[in-house]
Amino acid sequence: MDKESKLLQLRKEKINELKNNGINLYPNDFKPSCSVNRLKKIIKEKSDSLGEDGDKFCIAGRMMAINKMGKSSFIRFKDGSDQLQAYLQKNRIGEETYSLFKKLDIGDFIGVKGPLFQTRTGEWTLLAEEFTLLSKAVRPLPEKFHGIKDPEKRYRQRYLDLIMNEDTRQIFLKRSKIVAYMRRFFEDRGFIEVETPMMQPLPGGAEATPFKTWHNALGMELFLRIAPELYLKRLVVGGFEKVFEINRNFRNEGVSTRHNPEFTMVEFYKAYADYKELMDLTEEMFEFITKQISGSTEIEYQGQNIDFKKGWLRIPMIESLTKIGGIDPKILDNTESLLKFAQENNIQITKKDRHGKVLTKLFDVLVEPKLIQPTFITGYPVEVSPLSRKSDNDPKLTDRFELFIAGREIANGFSEINDPEDQHDRFLMQVQQRDEGNSEAHIMDSEYVEALEYGMPPTAGEGIGIDRLVMLLTNAKSIREVILFPHMKKSI
Repeated sequence: MDKESKLLQLRKEKINELKNNGINLYPNDFKPSCSVNRLKKIIKEKSDSLGEDGDKFCIAGRMMAINKMGKSSFIRFKDGSDQLQAYLQKNRIGEETYSLFKKLDIGDFIGVKGPLFQTRTGEWTLLAEEFTLLSKAVRPLPEKFHGIKDPEKRYRQRYLDLIMNEDTRQIFLKRSKIVAYMRRFFEDRGFIEVETPMMQPLPGGAEATPFKTWHNALGMELFLRIAPELYLKRLVVGGFEKVFEINRNFRNEGVSTRHNPEFTMVEFYKAYADYKELMDLTEEMFEFITKQISGSTEIEYQGQNIDFKKGWLRIPMIESLTKIGGIDPKILDNTESLLKFAQENNIQITKKDRHGKVLTKLFDVLVEPKLIQPTFITGYPVEVSPLSRKSDNDPKLTDRFELFIAGREIANGFSEINDPEDQHDRFLMQVQQRDEGNSEAHIMDSEYVEALEYGMPPTAGEGIGIDRLVMLLTNAKSIREVILFPHMKKSI
């Protein structure tokens, strides 16, 4: 029997003993009066009035350390906000209660009531006058010294990761704040938050492989949404001129440090706006959130200093391929020359790909990894932009941008197609690409085209990857560090 199994067996034997002695291991009548965090604020605000004869506080939490010293003991416990030390004396809480305490373990939840005092080292400590077992833990926590280092275990048992690793806890507290500030940003500018279907009869709004399911009552196949775009734009048609949705999307793709099959985005649409206005809005939003989270527009991400101050670089894709990617401008209009260039540089591109697709794949390899500071890449080819408005200056390109930071895509936005005939033709182009073997190309969505036929005002929309933004603002190397329960293979 290994060490962990022996500890578990000892715990179960102790639990049976406590039960046989009539101890209620899981009572539900203890009500804390404040959190540890709130108590520490009280200490800062009026420490002069605190002491053994002062106010009494009632706090609950999980025991994280026990230092038994015969007739008295120190414990350290934590709630969802912070940690606190408590001091237990046999003659103060009673022999029966103290005897129970001595049978408890690290990981158990307890309630303590009493005044505060300062130890010889100056640490404010709760002097226990009442002590209550609230929940007995069966399994022992990992050793505090070693913590949980194995990423596999941390992701599978995130609850242990949150208990033992304060850095993990801070990441998810910060994530919550990032989403809250994002919501406030939109609401302050008159956007309304909406919800659109997560199960859809047709997958649309992005090029991706969907997850399929079946609805028994309706007798039809449904798809988990890959994006909420086509439903949000239906709302613009209906007169909701500024909408946003903080949404879960699902794409049946690989798992990596940057991808999780289930992920979070914010997608928003604004009538009477174009893609340039959204770039301005994005700069403003990122600067606002970064200041709120970091206290500055500058952050450090994986050893790189990144500045979110407004005024980001904006460069057309074609220009980026020559200035950053190093491609000779003379071959940019020749598909065969580009394919030859790709082969010479060991870049995998199929000969079936259309010209715009070839340009985009070259960009992904040669340019994207070099875009460290916030950079908008504009002017994407029509072939890879089935929902984007064509440029008035060059019909082969679209009024679209993608935002890159730290060598990865963070956002995608564009002026929307509101010409139903153009949108129908783009869908037909996508159908042809599916016939040619592109399984991620769009399916014809006649109902969406019908909605456009009722008229949609000039509109611009954008999607921002919240998981990747959180990665940046928490200095997380992998997307799994910022998703509470990332998808993983079954454990063996």
